[in-house]
Amino acid sequence: MLKVLIPTLMLFPTIWLTPKKWVWASVVSHSLIIASLSLTWLNWSGETGWTVPGNYMAIDPLSAPLLVLTCWLLPLMILASQNHMQIEPAPRQRTYLSLLASLQVFLIMAFGATEIIMFYIMFEATLVPTLIIITRWGNQAERLTAGTYFLFYTLAGSLPLLVALLSLQASTGSLSMITLNFCQLTALGSWGDKIWWAGCLVAFLVKMPLYGVHLWLPKAHVEAPVAGSMVLAAVLLKLGGYGMIRMTAVLDPLTKEMAYPFIVLALWGIIMTGAICLRQTDLKSLIAYSSVSHMGLVAGGILIQTPWGLTGAIILMIAHGLVSSALFCLANTSYERTHSRTMVLARGMQMLFPLTATWWFIANLANLALPPLPNLMGEVMIITSVFNWSPWTLVLTGLGTLITAGYSLYMFLMTQRGPVPAHITGLVPYHTREHLLITLHLIPVILLIFKPEFMWGWFY
Repeated sequence: MLKVLIPTLMLFPTIWLTPKKWVWASVVSHSLIIASLSLTWLNWSGETGWTVPGNYMAIDPLSAPLLVLTCWLLPLMILASQNHMQIEPAPRQRTYLSLLASLQVFLIMAFGATEIIMFYIMFEATLVPTLIIITRWGNQAERLTAGTYFLFYTLAGSLPLLVALLSLQASTGSLSMITLNFCQLTALGSWGDKIWWAGCLVAFLVKMPLYGVHLWLPKAHVEAPVAGSMVLAAVLLKLGGYGMIRMTAVLDPLTKEMAYPFIVLALWGIIMTGAICLRQTDLKSLIAYSSVSHMGLVAGGILIQTPWGLTGAIILMIAHGLVSSALFCLANTSYERTHSRTMVLARGMQMLFPLTATWWFIANLANLALPPLPNLMGEVMIITSVFNWSPWTLVLTGLGTLITAGYSLYMFLMTQRGPVPAHITGLVPYHTREHLLITLHLIPVILLIFKPEFMWGWFY
């Protein structure tokens, strides 16, 4: 764990002491080396269980893919931000890069924590850099409203979790994830226990977000700069799913009875947010609502508590993290040229930028779960396990898949096809940096087709 955490901490002196001319190049290369080092975590030697290098930090097959995703994303966020940050004064550029690096430190410590209370602290700590990135470097005046939504939704969900964790500590005497599964909890039959169950999971359901407590997400995504959108979609939403998988193992007897309304909300949210996507004009808003739809499927897969459901949830989280981040990068490159997120104003791009249209096409096909891609593997495993729980759910999940295909193709056709408007014929061509950025998103998605064991976790 320290072989990645210490180089990540050493990013701070690199950011602040490197000459202005070399800041971006040195930070990108440094973070790419960290991302390459993190790939060693995927080489899982043991059959099951934890690899424990210390008392407080450990890795198991559930946290390893999420840790690698976190490390892989930092160089991509820096690459994506370079163009629109060049006009800022040097100290602000360094501050921005420091916030991104601190976010990675908190996320590594959150996904690697063995103590649930440490996971909770790091879960909350990620709020601060993200909030500063949204409210300071967001695009419009509404960014302050978006920051307020983001802060209060997350805090309102997290405070019951803190009380529930203190209660758990009092009853079991331990909050270690390694030993907690072996602790004998009481029968959990009273109303107080049911409220305690809800307190444990509401914070993660808000973070995912579950339909009904999702309103902070589209606002935060639309107003955030590209790095904020990328880290929100790719990693911060996964904190919710990861926390749910960890906590539902402890809350086992109650989950089977209490999960019904949440599964219903998650499956209904797939339909509703998909329908909202079909009538969006704002490109970033459409991608943000599609994230809510996919995370609804993940929440359903986790809550029904079957090995297939949990495996599908992990696979979909990893695949969605890469694909959604790639879509936000593409939306940002389009915005940097046309200065508009409205899809109608930026149509016909395929004639001007044919290679970029290929990236759009691949990313959209991955988003709608094209057969060999890991997105489909995750969705099929979740849909199968939810169907096994109740055959009626096939109506909702099947309709959700159709709507996903509809809005993904709608997004591609609106932005890439059609006549080229006269006002966008003089656009700046795409740089090698931007092609590299999208390639580094899509290559892992394609490679995971050949080796999906990296994402299966220990459930399969």
